[in-house]
Amino acid sequence: MAPRKRPETQKTPEVVVRPKSKRNRSPRELEPEAKKLCLKGPGPSRRFDSGCLWAGLASLRVPPPCSIIRALHQHKLGTAAWPSLQQGLQQSFLNSLASYRIFQKAAPFDRRATSLAWHPTHPSTLAVGSKGGDILVWNFGIKDKPTFIKGIGAGGSITGLKFNPLNTNQFFTSSMEGTTRLQDFKGNTLRVFASSGTCNFWFCSLDVSVKSRVVVTGDNVGNVILLNMDGRELWNLRMHKKKVTHVALNPCCDWFLATASVDQTVKIWDLRQVRGKSSFLYSLLHRHPVNAAHFSPDGAQLLTTDQKSEIRVYSASQWDCPPSLIPHPHRHFQHLTPIKATWHPRYNLIVVGRYPDPNFKSCTSHELRTIDVFDGSSGKMMYQLYDPESSGIMSLNEFNPMGDTLASVMGYHILIWSQEEAGKRK
Repeated sequence: MAPRKRPETQKTPEVVVRPKSKRNRSPRELEPEAKKLCLKGPGPSRRFDSGCLWAGLASLRVPPPCSIIRALHQHKLGTAAWPSLQQGLQQSFLNSLASYRIFQKAAPFDRRATSLAWHPTHPSTLAVGSKGGDILVWNFGIKDKPTFIKGIGAGGSITGLKFNPLNTNQFFTSSMEGTTRLQDFKGNTLRVFASSGTCNFWFCSLDVSVKSRVVVTGDNVGNVILLNMDGRELWNLRMHKKKVTHVALNPCCDWFLATASVDQTVKIWDLRQVRGKSSFLYSLLHRHPVNAAHFSPDGAQLLTTDQKSEIRVYSASQWDCPPSLIPHPHRHFQHLTPIKATWHPRYNLIVVGRYPDPNFKSCTSHELRTIDVFDGSSGKMMYQLYDPESSGIMSLNEFNPMGDTLASVMGYHILIWSQEEAGKRK
């Protein structure tokens, strides 16, 4: 199909520098700081409780600065195991969250943001899509104007967004416009991989494998399509009874596919053996519709987020065993971008936005809309990030590939979190 030019306009997003330093703020302004960040204590070991139990920052136990260096030295000498070293590094990162602040904001869209993707090689560059089909490519590390690609407006919602691993000046999108396509930063359509040709059918999710050179996309009636990078369709099958909300290829075994659906199932597939809708390896039944299914960076675990109050962690070696369950309030609402838990790229940590629910068993009065960080092994709450000046629901939260900068989507807004001193340098 010949490339076609999409409408393109340049628009400078509203970029707000983080609040002025404490040194220049009055005591009255500093008063909310005591509630800005908080640590939650450990809970039960199997079915975990994520209620807001706050503790002061003074309770943080920061290891001596030389502890990581000592652990590395012991590992090199063979006297310390890798898991203990990794645990020490993870704890050091958790301690650093006390200094995380929002240091940049942008509000470029006239409709809420719906998708988020970090650039795979530029740690300060990300792309964000909106419900109106607009896309912002933003390098917040420089002062140049972000690239803004104008969408079609109503009916153009960007449902999936991935940078092209073979050419990072391009990205794949799936949308309610009824297409899954490859675009460049100027808004040109380079290739249409799938098109419904009607407003009654649209695409809700996508993923890409650079090793196998394939693109996979799911639609709103349960179909999943597998294509090669040239756009040739390999198969098109109805794998679920209802909308496919998420598709994910395993980062280590890219023939391993997970699909999530509002039919309350997550299914595991071997792309080499797909013959029909019944050829799945496992079907993981949930109590509610499922928003997302993410493989961990090492491919050994699967993280699922339902549309009510449960996060699950499955082990890749024991799909048929009961998963770890993490009760967590993140209920679905029609005009809210679905909340999806994600993995930290370096550590066994889970990051997810909180939507307080008065019907949730451990809900407290005046509960805050925090970003919650859980240990992926124990399921315990490790930290909660909160900024009183940005107190909305954080639907999407993802760390960049280096794991030191967090991007959050809050309604129309894009928020960038980093350590306070690092944020000043950026």
